[in-house]
Amino acid sequence: MKTTVLGLLLLAAPVAYALRMLQFRRAWNSPPRPLTQEKKLEKANSQQPTATSSGALHPQLSVLIAARNEAANLPNLLADLQRQTLSPVAFEVIVIDDHSTDATAAIVTEAARTSAVQLRLLQLANLPDPARSGKKAALEAAIAVAQAPWIVCTDADCRVQPNWLAAHQQAHDPDAQFVSGPVLLTGQGALAALQGLELVGLVGSGAAGILLGAPTMCNGANLSYRRASFHAVGGYTGNAQVASGDDEFLLHKLHAMFPAGIRFLQDPQATVRTAAQPTLRQLLRQRVRWASKWQHYQAAAPQQLAVLVLAANVALAGGAVAMLVQPILASWVVVGWTMKLGADVLFLTPVLQFFRRRRWLVWVPVLQLAYAPYALLVGLAGLRGGYEWKGRQLR
Repeated sequence: MKTTVLGLLLLAAPVAYALRMLQFRRAWNSPPRPLTQEKKLEKANSQQPTATSSGALHPQLSVLIAARNEAANLPNLLADLQRQTLSPVAFEVIVIDDHSTDATAAIVTEAARTSAVQLRLLQLANLPDPARSGKKAALEAAIAVAQAPWIVCTDADCRVQPNWLAAHQQAHDPDAQFVSGPVLLTGQGALAALQGLELVGLVGSGAAGILLGAPTMCNGANLSYRRASFHAVGGYTGNAQVASGDDEFLLHKLHAMFPAGIRFLQDPQATVRTAAQPTLRQLLRQRVRWASKWQHYQAAAPQQLAVLVLAANVALAGGAVAMLVQPILASWVVVGWTMKLGADVLFLTPVLQFFRRRRWLVWVPVLQLAYAPYALLVGLAGLRGGYEWKGRQLR
């Protein structure tokens, strides 16, 4: 009897996790709701370009890129933006130089001379408060001068496809306030594949949460939102002191004010690509930075999901240890591990098909074995709050 009770306790979190993954899979596979004819007309009218008093056309999208020491990566992204299928007059690009010590600013200045797209450089060091730094400060400075009603964000080390902006604009229906887009990691080797698989799971979970009306996460490398809505929720007020989280804090605030206005852009042409971290040390630094914002979440959905994932992984690790002490628990532990692994494969299969990375399924068992100590280590380091990023020691 005692063994049965202990076995059921070990299974509780994996069962709850498996049920959530089944729910996420159904949400990912659910067809999007079609717009009514009235909404289609309203959307078409809102996307018509408008002219200023001088006759120039207002951009419809303002693309913001916060950059710090990105001279090696930025030219590729700027070239991608020049190749967008959206008309060059339909969008502007604002690069915000966050106190770079390399040629980032010079590269943008030179590119602006020949760009068919309106390309502007802002330098935080030259603004009225030159001491301000960090991604939130950079984005706030750009939003203050942006001309378009919609803000689109990506990172300087990303690559975008020719239809990226057109896909975002297509997602801007009359009720939309925030659009989260897919992000894929690139690279060679086992470490890159494991990182890519983990991020695919995060992207898929974030998409499913949005589709279920309970947003949890998104990625600042690929998102868009209404400029007016950003101001309506007070921008980054309330979490400006947290170095990370410019994307998810805004998502949660916008969902609280506009619960029906959050979208996921499930379009392969909207996928943004960025390189996986080349070493384990750099990977852990990045993940600690991501984890540092979790303790500041106010919304219930991301907190509940984080607890569920951690509990499921701790239950698997705890079950393996308990089995060594009481071998009679082996069958319960095997069921728990099988249930968790099966749920992950079931959920990840359609998401990996979307990204054309189904071959990564072979890495699911490896990631499951490593995830409990990895998640615990990163979570505890994130709670401590201090980390180094781009040459800065942050808290």
